[in-house]
Amino acid sequence: MKATLQTGMAHTRSIPVDRDRTIEFMGEDLRVYATPFMVRDVEMTCRELLMPHHEAGEESVGARVEIDHLGPTLIGQTVTISARVVDLALPRITFEVEVKDEIDVVGRARHVRFVIDKDKQGQRLKKKAERVRAARQAG
Repeated sequence: MKATLQTGMAHTRSIPVDRDRTIEFMGEDLRVYATPFMVRDVEMTCRELLMPHHEAGEESVGARVEIDHLGPTLIGQTVTISARVVDLALPRITFEVEVKDEIDVVGRARHVRFVIDKDKQGQRLKKKAERVRAARQAG
């Protein structure tokens, strides 16, 4: 991670809430921004904040999300997600995030990401795949 990343840095992203980002289980008239999409949007906003600060071969992965989904956002509204680095203990980075629509604050989150080396992660995943194959053959 480059030394350019500092505590207090922030990034904001606006996302239109389309039909695909809504719940469907209460019927068409009650479609609102779904919590799983809020979680994903929070993670991606935090990742975007980090991307310019990565060294070659680095990436970040989410490790923890604490989220309060405080209110509904309707199809056609836009959510604005504001993420701020609150703790920098590399490779762990902690963010506080606020999610607003045009009317209300609809979410608050705390998110932890870890900076990883993609080559090392690839090796780790290959080892796990080998263990999975071995377990399936034994079982």
